[in-house]
Amino acid sequence: MDVPVTLYGIKACDTMRKARAWLDSQSVAYTFHDYKTQGIDAARLQKWVKQVGWEKLLNKAGTTFRKLPDAEKVNLTEARAIELMLAQPAMIKRPVMEAGERLEVGFKPDAYAVFFNRK
Repeated sequence: MDVPVTLYGIKACDTMRKARAWLDSQSVAYTFHDYKTQGIDAARLQKWVKQVGWEKLLNKAGTTFRKLPDAEKVNLTEARAIELMLAQPAMIKRPVMEAGERLEVGFKPDAYAVFFNRK
């Protein structure tokens, strides 16, 4: 792949470890962006939402989201979801892999193989 690849997530996440191990095993060069230490900027997050939708990006299964008061979990809108993810990037589904204009959310070995044309 000729465009730079950036993998976004949180270092300690098990799914992130699997994604990084897959990329390393396939000799895919990438930059790792840790939400916990580097955060995420609003423009990038809004771009992702436009590409894949906030419903796909917001990690409702994660501990951070589940700990929210029930009143904050109902009647979510795109704007509110973006606000939540900016305030607590751990609510962004992991990993998010960006290569140029292409985006892959979550980790599945088969999807990564297709993404990198390594079937």
